[in-house]
Amino acid sequence: MSFMMRKSGDRPTRPAARVAPASIIAVASGKGGVGKTFMSITLASCFARRGRRTLLVDGDLGLANVDVQLGIAPETDLAAVVAGWVELDDAVTPVDGGARERGFDVLPGRSGSGALAEMPTAEVARLAASLMALSLQYDQVILDLAAGIDQNIMRLGKAAEKALMVITDEPTSMTDAYAFIKVLKGHAPNVEPVIAINQAVDRESGRRTYEAVARACQTFLGFRPSLAGIVLKDPKVSDCIRRQKTLASVDPNAQAIHDIDRIAEALVRGHEGLRDAS
Repeated sequence: MSFMMRKSGDRPTRPAARVAPASIIAVASGKGGVGKTFMSITLASCFARRGRRTLLVDGDLGLANVDVQLGIAPETDLAAVVAGWVELDDAVTPVDGGARERGFDVLPGRSGSGALAEMPTAEVARLAASLMALSLQYDQVILDLAAGIDQNIMRLGKAAEKALMVITDEPTSMTDAYAFIKVLKGHAPNVEPVIAINQAVDRESGRRTYEAVARACQTFLGFRPSLAGIVLKDPKVSDCIRRQKTLASVDPNAQAIHDIDRIAEALVRGHEGLRDAS
């Protein structure tokens, strides 16, 4: 496997280092097809529009697709980092102007490849540590995890402060999300699971979906995860995915933008904002 090296003069300008690391939020789901990657991308856009220097990391170590949804062709990616060909911060690609221009930066994975899915435990731990070091250059880091409950997903998720569970009203999405939360609490008890309901028909149905998952967690796990927000179905979402652009660049006033921006606000405000969302 060969990788294109970035010339030193071609490196994008990185934001200045912070004194403290950025907040890392893992975006997760028990199953695929719930809009997890779209949520990650749009959440990154919303944080950026709020003036927060934001990095989106494609942490799907088997089937990365952030670059596909964004229509970008990065010179290098996470696979090159793992292979030792480039440094982690040299693999970052700017989107919508990058973190210095009210856009955000992306650390892409290797689209359509399972090469990273079977990484040894030590390498996943080093990758997580490297992400935490890179977070010193940002205000916010979004880690788009793969769907499912594989060991490497959990190991990478340990780097996060919160795990935003993206759930729809499909029974399999709800049961698989509960399974993810259960496994996460065993592997990474310091990572706080919070819930985002996606593709809801209306607010009431979205809250019913949240309540079903929250009750299961309370009954069987002994805690009730907070609700970060509800995102209503929006036909403009599929349009922006087809066009391989961020929804913020296609229609900054779309319903999904407003809904996900409220989630971003709740996450920034922390426990107070999550209580208000509930």
